[in-house]
Amino acid sequence: MKYLFLSLTALFIFTGCSEKKYFEPKNINDDLNIKQSKVSSSIKTFNRSNATLKDGKFITKDGISEISLPENFVFLNTSDDGKILATNHKNKILIDKKEVEVSGIVVAASLKNGKLALIYSDNKLELIDINTDKILFKEYLTVSLANDTRITNPFFMGNLILYPTLNGRIVIISSISNEIVKNISIDPEGEFNNIIFLDIIEDSQTLIAATANKVVSISSKEILSKKYELRDVIINNSNVYIATIDGQIIKLSDDLKEISKKKYKYSKIYALAFSDSLYAVESQGFLIKISEDFKTEKIYEFDFDNEKKVIAIDNKIYFDSEYITLPK
Repeated sequence: MKYLFLSLTALFIFTGCSEKKYFEPKNINDDLNIKQSKVSSSIKTFNRSNATLKDGKFITKDGISEISLPENFVFLNTSDDGKILATNHKNKILIDKKEVEVSGIVVAASLKNGKLALIYSDNKLELIDINTDKILFKEYLTVSLANDTRITNPFFMGNLILYPTLNGRIVIISSISNEIVKNISIDPEGEFNNIIFLDIIEDSQTLIAATANKVVSISSKEILSKKYELRDVIINNSNVYIATIDGQIIKLSDDLKEISKKKYKYSKIYALAFSDSLYAVESQGFLIKISEDFKTEKIYEFDFDNEKKVIAIDNKIYFDSEYITLPK
């Protein structure tokens, strides 16, 4: 019986693989005229909005750094005044050229006005005054055993500091009193429920947050949420754009009403970017371009190794040791 079970299992795996479907667009455009450039090294690690290369250089919305990080450090963020924040994933954080010992493995960090907001791998939150080394705030949260790699850094908003935790919450503290003023549950039950996206729509002062399972809109009037199995999330102007695991690309209003959507059967979207239009990188070597009103689309062949890391930052898409610049 044991051998029969193993044989049936093998047959199931073989059959499942042989029936696997892939995205195969019927109409492919061949007029993709986008500049392709080389990077000094391939991508080593990335978070929600930045990446570290294997040679120690890093990528932000400002492009590729001219300097390299110390050995074994990976980039996390930059402060408003341009200070570099990096972690050695052990017991140190780099603030510009100064290595500072901390109480664990830092996975996310932000710095503003001398206040350093940290999230640790064990889901501990901390706020440190870097001028005095005084710990202003500390909170221990439930440990998250599995996390999406797109961990999001803390977010400074006026007199508030928003911590996108590893267990599906946003903890908001006052930067004046250094105390918690609100604790918002985004996705407490998902398997991979760390916050993978956190940004604000300026026009409506609406905060958009997401985990791999849910997108949430937080305004002064209400908190709204919708369940989606997400591949990626971005915002542009007053709209939210999401790609889902089942091949949908959806345009949402700031209160999460579906405005438009398209379905690409069997597609696997790696990243979304917005430039002159909405762009989606598809795993089988395609770049999907959708107009802002979702009325027109073009699909181009886009040659990249889908086994390598891909990240879209601003109007650039980085893949392995190359990148393309999307038209603005």
